Amino acid sequence: MTTESTTETTIEPQKKSKIVPIILAILIIIGAVFGIKEYLYFSKHVDTDDAQIDGDISTVVARVGGYVKEIKFEENTPVKEGDTLVTLDDRDYKVKLEQATAIQKGANAGVGVSQSQIIAISANTSTAKSNIESAKVKLWQAQKDFERYANLIKDGSITQQQFDQAKATRDVARATYDAAKDQYTAAIKQVGTTKSQLAVSSNSVSERQSEVDFANLQLSYTNIISPATGIAGKKSIQKGQLIQAGQSLFSIVNDNSLYVTANFKETQLEEIHSGLKVDIIVDAYPDEHIAGEVYNFSPVTGAKGSLLPPDNATGNFVKVVQRVPVKIRIKATKEILSKLRPGMSVNVSVSTKD
Repeated sequence: MTTESTTETTIEPQKKSKIVPIILAILIIIGAVFGIKEYLYFSKHVDTDDAQIDGDISTVVARVGGYVKEIKFEENTPVKEGDTLVTLDDRDYKVKLEQATAIQKGANAGVGVSQSQIIAISANTSTAKSNIESAKVKLWQAQKDFERYANLIKDGSITQQQFDQAKATRDVARATYDAAKDQYTAAIKQVGTTKSQLAVSSNSVSERQSEVDFANLQLSYTNIISPATGIAGKKSIQKGQLIQAGQSLFSIVNDNSLYVTANFKETQLEEIHSGLKVDIIVDAYPDEHIAGEVYNFSPVTGAKGSLLPPDNATGNFVKVVQRVPVKIRIKATKEILSKLRPGMSVNVSVSTKD
């Protein structure tokens, strides 16, 4: 009995002494495999979890003020570019348009009056010109008669009364001729004045037309349309609310505008360039592997583009590795894209060796 128990005691330490090296060997092999696998992976990939989905977001702004008459969309629903989403009470703008239209009609009537005056004055000008010719002929005739009578009075062939009458006739003819010329000159000047008035009236018509166009434009702004096709966000207005020009009403996330902004460390950028393939994993859908492609790089680091960029010239300098935003295109089906939302966190892996 003593011999058997001694043998068993000797075997148990020997078994234990063999198990420990085996476990250590297995752990070393597992560690080596894991280390080699990680080394091979990171020698071909650059990863970061400092990334999120971004997209083009169009802010819808009221271009005129007024009371909200009708809201024609629901929050978080698709909308199409050009759809009327909100209508404002447009009665004030219709009245302004009617006023502008009435003023324009008055200006058009003024142009018509000026044109009629030009036609009438032009006719008077022609008459005045004819009167000049007639007066000129009469003056010539009276001058000839006066010259004859002047010769006849010398030898006493006529009386002094007849000579005086011929002289008076000549003077009247000359005055009539001068008056006709003055009338013609005045008519010409009046035509020029009326044409100037017509030009002023025409300019007034253009101004009135501009006012009508502006009133039409203001009226059209009472129908607030969608600037893009996408998903409408939360609205900040209610029916009957008074809004002001320039007020933000809601936002629209544009369709097909989603992309990933990945903030890589500056030390990781050496092997990254445009066109490299990217594997994207969204935290909300960890089982979905979405393909992507490096598109471009931000011209500044994230810290430099912040509201208060750091100033290393202050004297208290601690070197910190900066991050550079990199834009990554998403290549996915519409079904997957419909699940994604700007602001979602993602992990990205850039394949540096195709």
